[in-house]
Amino acid sequence: MKVDTVLPLDLSQVPEAAKRIEAQGYDGAFTPETGHDPFLAHALAAEHTERIDLGTAVAIAFPRSPMATAQIAWDLQRLSNGRFVIGLGTQVKGHIERRYGMTWAAPGPRLKEYVLMMRAIWDSWQNGTKPSFQGEHYRYTLMTPFFNPGAIEHPNIPIHISAINPYNCRLVGEVCDGIKLHGFNTPKYLREVILPNIEKGAKKAGRDLKEIEICGVGFVITGKTEEEVEKAKAPFRQQIAFYGSTRTYRPVLDIEGWGELCPELFALSLEGKWQEMATKITDDMLEQFAVIGTYDEIVPLIKERSAGLIDRTTFAIPVRSPEDEERLRSMIKELQAE
Repeated sequence: MKVDTVLPLDLSQVPEAAKRIEAQGYDGAFTPETGHDPFLAHALAAEHTERIDLGTAVAIAFPRSPMATAQIAWDLQRLSNGRFVIGLGTQVKGHIERRYGMTWAAPGPRLKEYVLMMRAIWDSWQNGTKPSFQGEHYRYTLMTPFFNPGAIEHPNIPIHISAINPYNCRLVGEVCDGIKLHGFNTPKYLREVILPNIEKGAKKAGRDLKEIEICGVGFVITGKTEEEVEKAKAPFRQQIAFYGSTRTYRPVLDIEGWGELCPELFALSLEGKWQEMATKITDDMLEQFAVIGTYDEIVPLIKERSAGLIDRTTFAIPVRSPEDEERLRSMIKELQAE
């Protein structure tokens, strides 16, 4: 299993952080799209590293055109010498319309076109293929020499998407290189919904499930002592409650028999009762959404949960001393070991 971590989004911190991450033995460093642009950090990270994978986990697709995203991924792939992974997500309707100020359409079919158009763009830049992509949502039929960046040494940029619903999971298998598993996920949902649908999509495209990289093991709650672990649970309860209040994610609750919690959490969210929402996440629920244990316990627990299912995971502990640094390096090696 490959082990990744998160790059800081404060650009002034990226060079040193990227060098440190590579020295710690990580396989990759990724960025979310939260309060900052998810791409800019990788220009700095690519310049200050030589080995680790770099990528977005995830960039929101629809606020950007496929051309804009294809162009920045191409530049970062060139700069990193073939180490860039583009991770894309759809976000929900409210955020696309009210935060990004964009129009909404059925996200699954739109995302499929998005991925296919990016590949068509890269094909024309690399191989001179005539631009001829026409879909319901996107069209690419023009490329002049002035706007063509030209071929690069590593043109096959992996595309991963974040997916929970069956359609998008099938889309992963059909046209993508990997899936960025959402933290709001349980082993039961992974086994019974996500993986079977990825496999269906792969079979449709004449591919094998083994060709798809499965990334993410869910939330990880850990600490040096039982007391630290217990204290660390609170913010995760709140995060799980937040996701559980989103009706798009109700199927994950449904499969565990907790579906009626979704409207209850949604109603509390409308009243701004965030602390009360967290109290609705029981210990049993937390254990399904998270791997929980002390530093001495957590690595075997992650490996047990991911065995035969997960290809790479994100993991980190706070590093405040040389002893913490050595512990982290050891834990990374243990996770990577067969």
